[in-house]
This record gives sequence, structure tokens and C-alpha cells, in this order.
Amino acid sequence: MVNTLVPETTERDHGPRSAGPAIEGHSRTRRRQAVVAYLFLAPTLLFFAVFLILPLGFALLLSMSRWAGFDLGDIDPVGMDNFTGLFADGSTFLAPILTNTLLFALGTVALALAGSVLVATCIDKLRFQGLWRTLYFLPIVTTVVAVGNVWKYMYEPGGLANGVLNALGLGSVAFLQDPDTALPSVVVVQAWASIGTAILVMTAGLKSIPESYYEAAALDGAGPVTVFWKITLPLLRPSLLFVCITQFITGLQSFALIIVMTKGGPGDATNVAALEMYRQAFSHGDWGTASAAAFVLFVVVLMVTLMQLWIFRRKGEDA
Repeated sequence: MVNTLVPETTERDHGPRSAGPAIEGHSRTRRRQAVVAYLFLAPTLLFFAVFLILPLGFALLLSMSRWAGFDLGDIDPVGMDNFTGLFADGSTFLAPILTNTLLFALGTVALALAGSVLVATCIDKLRFQGLWRTLYFLPIVTTVVAVGNVWKYMYEPGGLANGVLNALGLGSVAFLQDPDTALPSVVVVQAWASIGTAILVMTAGLKSIPESYYEAAALDGAGPVTVFWKITLPLLRPSLLFVCITQFITGLQSFALIIVMTKGGPGDATNVAALEMYRQAFSHGDWGTASAAAFVLFVVVLMVTLMQLWIFRRKGEDA
């Protein structure tokens, strides 16, 4: 009995002692792996630090300063005056500029989302699907200047759009000259120019839906409309969310098309936040107000994105 207990006691004493070096060696290996990983990440982290973190910090400094540009020694801290000036009485930033921005983004999302779902569904039932997707994607690879100028001439009083209206017996419309129609006219162009990417995403979403669902619906006698509303749209929710968020962010940040087509006019009818930031910085030399407007737009984009994520997630849970 004594001889059998002594080895067991010896093993118990030596067991923890032998585990210590193994744990220390494993920790050293993990530390070396972490160092190697950070060395590989260093170029990317340096890139983000130089081109994202530093400009973001400088923009935050400018948003609370008054600066005309060029000479860093002329930066004059003013606290929150630039932010309060954006929403002061008589300021046009909240209305109509920020209102136009939201309407422009909402209109673009609505048209692009509805059009992409409709076109992608039709393409999914046609032959030569690659050809149709390529044709709808062509506006994406076309420069904004070319797209804006072509549509600008189409909207002219003697252009194609009014020619079609006159052929139908309707009167001509001052698309870009009337404050009531200028913004909707640009929204149509923005949605048309961005629908190609949305169609590709929707087509991929349609391809991911199992055919067994449609076969089961056909056996139950469901019609095309029922199948679309009960099967296709619910299963397209991830694609719809992606398109909705990306299109909305793009719409809130867009201003190049507006510069080409209307330059923000007539008046401020098509002036948006990004265009106002550009004007304040490069036309008026007020970099502080431009930076403050940029941060306000950032907050709007963040809030809208979080709201969209919450709505889609809640609908997914309800379903």
C-alpha cells in the first residue's frame, strides 16, 4: 500500500510543475504571432491613420475654428459658433439645404429600390441575362459629367423629354428651370444612373432563393403576385437592406450631378449639404462652417443608417 501511494503522490507533485513551462511557451508563441500579425497590419493601419484619423481630427478642429485656408497660423478657435450658425435664424442650412438633401436621398432610394427589384425580377425570367445586366450597368461606368450633360439637354424646352410630352398632347415642362420640378428631375437622373449596381445585388439575391420554395408555392396554387409578396420579397430582405443603406448614403453625399445639371439652382431648390460644404470651403473660404456642416451630415447619415438597420432587423424578427 505504501509503495503504491508514493508514486501517485510524486506524480501529483510533478504534474503542475511540468505544466508551467508548457503554458509559458504557449503564451510566448501567441505573443510572437500577435507581433507578426500587427506587423502585417501596420501598412494598413498607417494608411488609415494618415488618410482617415488625421483628416478627421483636423476637420474636427476646423469645425470649432475660423479659417480661410492655406496658412495654419490663421486658425482662430471659435468654439461651437460654427454649429450654432448653421441652425441660427436666417440660415438656409436646415431649410431648404438639409431638407433638399433628405428628399434627394429618399427619392433616389425609392426609385432605385423599386426599379431594381422590378428589373431584376424581369431579367431573371429572360434569356441572355448577362447582356441585360451589362446594359443596365453601363451608366455606372459612365462619368457623371457625361450623364448630367446628356440629361440636361434632354430636359431642355426643346429636348427629348418635352418632345415626348408634346407628342402625347401635353404641354412643355421647365424641368430644371422651375423650383418645383428641378429637384425631382435630378432625383430621376440620380436613380437611373445608380440603378445598375442595385440590379446586380438584387439579381444575386434572387439567385440565392431556393427553387423548392417556388415549387411548393406552385403546388399550393399560389399566383405570381402572392409568390412575389410572400416568398421573393421576404427572402430578398438582406439585399434590400444593403441597397437601401448604400443608396441612401450615396444620395446624402452626392453633389457632382447637381453641379453639372443645376449648380444648386434655381435659387436653392436643388442645393444639398455636400454642395453647400463645397461652396463654403472653396468659394467663400469658410472652412470652419464647411467642416461643421460635414459633421452634421455625418450625424444624419449615422442616424439614418442605424434606423434602417433597426427597422429591417425588427421586420426580420416579426417575420
